[in-house]
Amino acid sequence: MKLLEAISKHTCKIGVVGLGHVGLTVAAVFADRGFTVFGCDLIRSQVKSIMSGNLKLFELGLAKMVNNNVKSGKFSATTDCLNVAKTCEIMIICVQTPLSRDQQPDLSFLRSACETVGHGMTKQKLVLIMSSVPPGTTTEMSRILERVSGLSCEKDFWLSYCPERLTPGNSVRDFINSDRIIGGVDAQSTRLTSHLFQEVVKGKVFLTNSLTVEIAKLAENTFRDVNIAFANELALICEQDGVDVQEVVRLANTHPRVNIHRPGCGVGGPCLPKDPYLLLVKAKQHTEHSLIRCSRRLNSFMESHTISMILTALRLAKKDVTGSRISVLGVTYKKGTSDVRGAPSKFIIQELLRLGAHVNVYDPLCTECFGGKNCTGPYEAIANTDCLVILTDHREFASLNLWKVKEIMNKPACLVDGRRVINPAKVKSIGIRYYGIGFGKRNKVRR
Repeated sequence: MKLLEAISKHTCKIGVVGLGHVGLTVAAVFADRGFTVFGCDLIRSQVKSIMSGNLKLFELGLAKMVNNNVKSGKFSATTDCLNVAKTCEIMIICVQTPLSRDQQPDLSFLRSACETVGHGMTKQKLVLIMSSVPPGTTTEMSRILERVSGLSCEKDFWLSYCPERLTPGNSVRDFINSDRIIGGVDAQSTRLTSHLFQEVVKGKVFLTNSLTVEIAKLAENTFRDVNIAFANELALICEQDGVDVQEVVRLANTHPRVNIHRPGCGVGGPCLPKDPYLLLVKAKQHTEHSLIRCSRRLNSFMESHTISMILTALRLAKKDVTGSRISVLGVTYKKGTSDVRGAPSKFIIQELLRLGAHVNVYDPLCTECFGGKNCTGPYEAIANTDCLVILTDHREFASLNLWKVKEIMNKPACLVDGRRVINPAKVKSIGIRYYGIGFGKRNKVRR
């Protein structure tokens, strides 16, 4: 087979539709392994940044890899997706699949991408979908490709689903080293896709059908979301009963078959808040008893719970939220990334502003402030404020000079730790009032 031989020799051209976090990583890695890659994106500023070498990414090694391959001619970017579809033997689709306001998947970007690819389709081409999708979507996209191209899937062209497993901040490393799951609509599609990825990845490749992989991908992130929800409910119980959830989790996790995740002020990112809803799209039975839906609601509730904790801290300090000054450290959804997609900080900051508070914001990795005042350093954000709120567990926050924090804050100083970054005993010994997720009201701090 010509395409199989071209993959082995790295002579086939690869097109990547969508040059966001996932697509840019995919394009860069394939180009770095010697394939000629054409990326396409409808956002002109993104294409211009790629081609001019002005990418601003908090992704280890990605900007350098992109720039090197643009200079060598192995990678180029354009807004002309149709021409890329006509030019390339392999098309990889990495477009967004967001949720609507009623938590339903918006597949319009994926359908549009498949229509464009279909218009450029000729025989003996391979199409890969990497976007997170509800079960059955790959089969639906095969019908779009067939309708637009006039060709037959499995006979004239091949189609597979091969989802990403990338960690923001380390996407290149993860793409190359992580195991992959691949499912084609038929055996030949699976075989070709497996051969392609084995040319660039070091992890194991597990093969099955597209529907199984679609569900497995969503199950991975849904499991994590449910586990975090359990940890969050445990934190609420510990707050009520006056014990520290961190100690409870530490002890429980000494059991060889227990691995409780960390609780916190909410769950963010591009995957965990979305994938459970994608998994449930076609679920018809027992929806009123869905563990997955309950977990989603509980994790979303933690944002409101954090607001309540802030209001309690202010009330006990005899301060009203209206007119109060609050400092927020961390807006990204987790440490070590500049990604704010789905971050709990958005709701928390905007709700504090709605309640009449003045909010200073600082994050060492991004400048997003969601309507608050953006500050250039932690102590600038903290100065002359009534309450310090930590929403991201960046390393920098764990080493704050707490004596300085107390000195520059309005009295009495209070700290709400949404990620349990700071040692409660140390905070209390300095004379700062401490409130933390899962830290019981009656908990006696050991000094």
